[in-house]
Amino acid sequence: MEKPKKKQVLLFHCVEAEELARKVAAQSDLIQLQSINWRSFDDGFPNLFINNAQDIRGLHVAFLASFSSPAVIFEQLSVIYALPRLFTASFTLVLPFFPTGSFERMEEEGDVATAFTLARMLSSVPISRGGPTSLVVYDIHALQERFYFGDTLLPLFETGIPLLKQRLHQLPESDKIVVAFPDDGAWKRFHKLLDHFPMVVCTKVREGDKRIVRLKEGDCAGCHVVIVDDLVQSGGTLIECQKVLAAHGATKVSAYVTHAVFPKRSWERFVHKNDGAEKAFTYFWTTDSCPYTVKAIGNKAPFEVLSLAGSIADALQI
Repeated sequence: MEKPKKKQVLLFHCVEAEELARKVAAQSDLIQLQSINWRSFDDGFPNLFINNAQDIRGLHVAFLASFSSPAVIFEQLSVIYALPRLFTASFTLVLPFFPTGSFERMEEEGDVATAFTLARMLSSVPISRGGPTSLVVYDIHALQERFYFGDTLLPLFETGIPLLKQRLHQLPESDKIVVAFPDDGAWKRFHKLLDHFPMVVCTKVREGDKRIVRLKEGDCAGCHVVIVDDLVQSGGTLIECQKVLAAHGATKVSAYVTHAVFPKRSWERFVHKNDGAEKAFTYFWTTDSCPYTVKAIGNKAPFEVLSLAGSIADALQI
C-alpha cells in the first residue's frame, strides 16, 4: 500500500511554547512557523491578531498550546477556535500536557472533575474543511479520558516513553537498569511500554495518620533504578520512593516524568548541592511539555530534558 504524501504544515504557537515550536519546525522542511500578535487591551482581556490569515486557506494548520495556568487558557482558546474557521484544509491542536488530567474522577458528591470540563471546552473547537480537529496529548493521566471528548475532536494520545528508553540504552551498564513505579496506577499506565526491563512496584500504606511508601514487589538490589511516572508536582512521593529503593539495595536511583509541573519551584529540592553530600537522584529526566519548568531547571543537575520536538513533528504528519 502506497504511503500518503507528506503534508506541508503551518505551525502557530502560544508565547511560552515558542522555543519548542522552533525545535519542532527544525525537524522538517515541511513545517513552517507562523506568528500571532499576542496583545491585551487596557482591561487585561486579549487583543489578538492572526498574521497572514488569508494565506492559510486550504492549507494544513496546527497550533502548539501550553495551558500552564488558567490565566492563559482563554486567550489560547480564542485562537484555537478561530484557526479552523479560516478555511484550513485540516487543523491539529498539540497540547503536550493536559493539565487537569489528574482530576478525572469524583470520590464524593460535590467533587468537580475538571478533566471533563477542559475536554468539553476543547470539544467545542469548530471542525475544519477537512473534518474534526486532531488533538495531540502526551501521557495523559488516564487513558479513559479519551471518552471525555466529543465526536468533533479526535484525541491522539502519544507518549514520551520512547525518549526515555533511548536515553537508558545510552547509559553505561544499561543491563543493570530496573524500572520502578511509585504506585499501581503508574504500573498500569506504563508497564507494557517498558516490559523488557525488570520492574519493581511501590505502594502507599496507611500507618496511623501517615501514608508510608513501601516496596510492594520486585528486587532492586545492586541495580540502577529508574522511577517512572506521568507527572510530578511537589515531588514528595518520588523522594519517599527513592529512600525505600536505596534501603533495599539500589546502587543508584533516577527518575523520569513526562510532565515536570513543579509548582512553587518545588524542583529545587532535587537540585544537586555543591556541599559534597550524597546525591539522592543520579538523573532526573523530563520532557519539554512544561516550558516554564524547562527554563527554570536548565543546566541544573540532575535534570536533563528530553525534547518532544521530533515526536510532535511526526504526529503532525498523521
